[in-house]
Amino acid sequence: MPSSVYSQQDEHPVWKAVKAQQATLGVEEGAKSFTLKNLHVAILNASQTLSSFRPNGGEKDFDYTPVELLSKRDRNKFFHIGDINISLRRQGDTPWTSYSSAADRKHVIPINPAKNDLASADISPTLNNIPLKVVRSWRDDGGDLILSFEVSNPNDYPIEIGALGIPLPFNNNMDWKNLDQAHAQNVFFDPYIGQDAGYLQVNRLHGNGPSLLVLPYKNAGFEAYNPLNTDPTPRSITFEGFHEWMIHSKAYAETDWKGVEQWNTPTSTLLKPHESKTFALKFVLAPSIRQIESELLKNNRPVAVGLPGYVVPMDNPAKLFVKHNKAVKSVSVYPEGALTLTKKGSTAQQWTEYEVKGNRWGRARLTINYRDGITQTIHYKVIKSEKEVVRDLGHFLTTKQWYENDKDLFGRSPSVISYDYEEQQPITQNRSAWFAGLSDEAGAASWLAALMKQVLQPDQQEIAKLKRFVNETLYGHIQHKEGDKKYGVVKSLFYYEPDSMPAGTYRSDINWKTWSAWPKKEADDIGRSYNYPHVAAAHWVMYRLARNYNNLVNEETWDKYLERAYQTSIAMVEKAPYYAQFGQMEGSIFLIVLNDLRKEGLTTMADKLEAAMRKRAEHWKTLNYPFGSEMPWDSTGQEEVYLWSRFFGFDEKAQVTLNAIIAYMPTVPHWGYNGSARRYWDFVYGGKLSRIERQLHHYGSALNAIPVLTAYRDHPDDFYLLRIGHAGMMGALANVTADGFGPGAFHSYPSTLANDGISGDYGTGFYGYAVNSGTYIVEHPEFGWLAFSGNLKTEKQQVKVALTTASKGRVFLAKENLWLTTDAGEIAELHYDQKDRSVTLIFNNEAKQNSANILLNVNPESHYEVEGINKDPLNRYVIPLSTKTVKLKKLK
Repeated sequence: MPSSVYSQQDEHPVWKAVKAQQATLGVEEGAKSFTLKNLHVAILNASQTLSSFRPNGGEKDFDYTPVELLSKRDRNKFFHIGDINISLRRQGDTPWTSYSSAADRKHVIPINPAKNDLASADISPTLNNIPLKVVRSWRDDGGDLILSFEVSNPNDYPIEIGALGIPLPFNNNMDWKNLDQAHAQNVFFDPYIGQDAGYLQVNRLHGNGPSLLVLPYKNAGFEAYNPLNTDPTPRSITFEGFHEWMIHSKAYAETDWKGVEQWNTPTSTLLKPHESKTFALKFVLAPSIRQIESELLKNNRPVAVGLPGYVVPMDNPAKLFVKHNKAVKSVSVYPEGALTLTKKGSTAQQWTEYEVKGNRWGRARLTINYRDGITQTIHYKVIKSEKEVVRDLGHFLTTKQWYENDKDLFGRSPSVISYDYEEQQPITQNRSAWFAGLSDEAGAASWLAALMKQVLQPDQQEIAKLKRFVNETLYGHIQHKEGDKKYGVVKSLFYYEPDSMPAGTYRSDINWKTWSAWPKKEADDIGRSYNYPHVAAAHWVMYRLARNYNNLVNEETWDKYLERAYQTSIAMVEKAPYYAQFGQMEGSIFLIVLNDLRKEGLTTMADKLEAAMRKRAEHWKTLNYPFGSEMPWDSTGQEEVYLWSRFFGFDEKAQVTLNAIIAYMPTVPHWGYNGSARRYWDFVYGGKLSRIERQLHHYGSALNAIPVLTAYRDHPDDFYLLRIGHAGMMGALANVTADGFGPGAFHSYPSTLANDGISGDYGTGFYGYAVNSGTYIVEHPEFGWLAFSGNLKTEKQQVKVALTTASKGRVFLAKENLWLTTDAGEIAELHYDQKDRSVTLIFNNEAKQNSANILLNVNPESHYEVEGINKDPLNRYVIPLSTKTVKLKKLK
């Protein structure tokens, strides 16, 4: 899709209109600069908002504020750090009245600053006749910066503050920038909407250097996170928009957000006559992203570490470790009974440990009250077991989303087609052709998910349908199977060309006058490389099923399917060369195909594929930030760029890529943001509710988990990678509904807080779970033995883990660098003897099998071998299905 559709240029109509407006911020009246121990700030004389904010001693061209837009954003309605939004009503009244310091700017009234204050002013004049007095102060607090608002009620009647928001417009605007400029100048920010324990983290795009933290300082619990959509700065694929930190949100909950269950209970505050209250935030620097939690503890903020995370399958209780300088007073759960919390004691460093058991599917909130009056909220999502979620997903895809219509004029039958969950019907027509066209991410994702599900849980009935799709619809329609375009993949089977179709073909209630209603020529184009990995993955699944199972796939021999996967991989480079210069979403499939070609001894094909991929990786090696795409900035190419850079030994480039992922894939005590790789425009290209908006667990979560967990297995002491990687992997399951529907992503706007209504590009993320999910067993120096996607217990020297992933087919024992995977068969449990370092595997003999044997891979780097079992030519241990247990011994 063309990036020009939503990217910005100087002639954008908003900027044209802004030029005609009067400047009101007072930039021309100058600013005062202050150098603190840790930060350098500049405060405008006229408005006393920040015009510059950067780390002390940092690069001169980096600023946390969008300083390069200051001369464009110096008019009314543009927010700056130091602004405030308030909604009020007289006690007893119903309607709320809103006031904003940015709406119609007037000069503020400077006040002689008190000791340690940098600047102070009565900002009431710029709040449009507000019936309160508001004094804002900037203070140096031991090298950190405090922003405070003293709000006073001079009236003889009480006033309720129903909304109080502090805008935080950090520099996430990448308009007009290339990747080098964006990584040098821009930041991403992620919220932990956790009340008094909440914070905002602001990271450089490259993932290096300090992380700026915004913390509650006084009466400033992080209650809600609100997009500042009234700010005129045009949002786009290069600008996600600004947000405000909401201390109170009751007024919004009664109006704009009415009927929507918020992350936290919306509150207000009542100012009695002649009473005043101060609300303050603190800005501090953590030395690095990985040191955010230790910096929080230094600032006496409560820290929660959920392990493995905050998506809790009902069969797999999580652990929660909390630490604060004051004891826990009480805990509560909402909805009541959704979670069971059991205190387990304390660690050596005084982390309080809890077990968190999920009882009821859906969102759940844990509230912790500490003895110093601080309240912390932790946000969980309870899901069915991983196995059940994937089973339900496969069933939904091959029943509700199964499309069979022998009169279909576009060659889409039979298939797994996009689905509108709100309407409970398939999407067969849409003004964006690819939605209904079985290609592109939002068209191909549903059939991709159905096929990838078979890697985890092969189901004979589902496969019978999917074989028809692959043989009748995919190979020969979505993908050319003959002629000079052979193996080329089209952009869409559906197209809008009314003159060449029978009357009545197209719905009259759809607006077809849009660029996205592709005519046939556009739909037939084979030049979009991003369409090829989906098809390569489909052929690879068929290869795997034909190779490893009996009587599931025998329409073609296994080598024919593997060759098609190979040919599709080569066709991407040869037939879609422009976009093939970029890393692809699901691009890891090409490395998987290469590895299987090598294993199977298909050397000629393997050599050609490796050479083609090396050429791409050599190009990436020349770039500072080698993860461009059809979009100006993206979070999908990193998956493939990392894996090929690692494969070819381009370690420096692999590290640059991993650092960039860490910058936009946070760990916070909130299921929606934890491990959620940044994406904010695909509701426009693949959603029902179309808007620029931070998407929670879009496909980027599980795809970016592939490089992160790969890096973790290379560096098993790097616990941080395991935390964000596993969280991203679970993001693929987090939004699946109780009946098995997979939506494109979850809407983060507080006016919505719900799944998107259509399937969108969900399956692209599910691919990440299918090829990457596993159980991880680690001994942490503080938190002890842990299992991620497993139930762990210790008995003397024995560590016993029951696997709980959907496939029960992959497990990593970090202490021994042991990575076990099955190509067929389920591992029910892994037992590790700490004394002799032996490993015992217990297999699930009762699982429905379509294979005569368990096919087990043991990574050679671990130096383990299975006792008494022979290997096949693919170097797999072939274990008879009747075998209950095997033992692995370490050779050295």
